[in-house]
Amino acid sequence: MDRPTPIVYIVSDSVGETAEFVVRAAASQFDGGHVEVRRVAHVHERTVIDETVQSAREERAMIAFTLVIPELREYLLRSAEAAGVRAVDIMGPMLDAFEAVVGQPPRRQAGLVRQLDEDYFRRVEAIEFAVKYDDGRDPRGLARADVVLIGVSRTSKTPLSMYLAHKRIKVANVPLVPEVAPPDELFQIKDEGKIIGLSIRPDKLNAIRQERLKTLGLTAQASYASYERILQELEYAESIMARLRCPVIDVSDKAVEETAGVILDYLARRGKRA
Repeated sequence: MDRPTPIVYIVSDSVGETAEFVVRAAASQFDGGHVEVRRVAHVHERTVIDETVQSAREERAMIAFTLVIPELREYLLRSAEAAGVRAVDIMGPMLDAFEAVVGQPPRRQAGLVRQLDEDYFRRVEAIEFAVKYDDGRDPRGLARADVVLIGVSRTSKTPLSMYLAHKRIKVANVPLVPEVAPPDELFQIKDEGKIIGLSIRPDKLNAIRQERLKTLGLTAQASYASYERILQELEYAESIMARLRCPVIDVSDKAVEETAGVILDYLARRGKRA
């Protein structure tokens, strides 16, 4: 004789993903994991609990719940017991254990796990974006970026892009080189303040480039690090930034974190911070 498929009502003050995952994991240990799950999400009122308990009683179902508000937890447990419905508190015991170990009460805020997941995926997306549109690799990404960094070589465009990506901000960067015209897409950006220029003192850039050449095993006399070449590049970059009328940050004596802080403050003032 076939046994009826068990019915489980998932009651949650969020979307109920955590409870459903636990229910299905447990069900997998019985007869191939066949279970009928019915979610009752975003529960904030006792009337919804009353209706769910009544339905569970009529269908001989059980209830699995994740409610972080103590009053709702206790009310559901009392109601289920009075109705003869089996109810499993998935979150409560773990919250109580953490409270005992940590020595402080939980935040009692629904949906925090989902928020953390969304933050994580937004961060990963921003990092992938920074890699894909680094160093002017694909100008089509400029329109989709939250921020576009421009500047000559060795003004920390790439490190800044990655740092900001970890703050969930999509950044593209474009190198400014006299021999290569910037992409047309750069001049098509209409969002005021989206483009940020990075400048640097000639002597600082000269020192950085000389060190770079040493690490590559090249002579410090190469044109890349020559003062004349540096002045030419900086003058060209300044003309492009003036044409774009973009804000400019001098990175000469700033660590990447400091420059990123300036950009984040700027974005916050514009209301564009991720």
